[in-house]
Amino acid sequence: MEELLSSLPEKAKQNHKANKKFFAKLRKKPPKNLDVLMQDLHNETFEEIDCLTCANCCKTTGPLFTQKDVDRIAKFLKMKPKDFESKYLQTDEENDLVLQNLPCTFLGEDNKCLIYEVRPKACAEFPHTDRKKFQQISHLTLKNVAICPAASRIVEKMKEQINL
Repeated sequence: MEELLSSLPEKAKQNHKANKKFFAKLRKKPPKNLDVLMQDLHNETFEEIDCLTCANCCKTTGPLFTQKDVDRIAKFLKMKPKDFESKYLQTDEENDLVLQNLPCTFLGEDNKCLIYEVRPKACAEFPHTDRKKFQQISHLTLKNVAICPAASRIVEKMKEQINL
């Protein structure tokens, strides 16, 4: 897994131009069955890839926290939302709430999330490859292929199966 993870950023960089072109075409003319195809590719890929052997998303990037996330996680941790924010979060340059530190504070040594049942929505949905109207979030996918082996594999399978 380490070898695969170390090669992802370079692979993403090499494929960026082709992927960007592919997604531009996909946005203009998405196939009628895109949502079904994406769900199938997502499910198939996550049968092959186990997030617990990777956790690269938790190690290298942090999610955006909504106020609902903050409230839910603070309650789970038996903290006041403001105390949770001051202990774990900061406001970034885009005025979003993000983690103060990476890797994620809530990532255990076994790559399991210590707050899994109440994790932020952005974490629960990552890498967003099974979202409806997938073509609308291609900018996110272009970033995620450099982080997530599953996202990278899904994009490669998409390019094989969708003729644009």
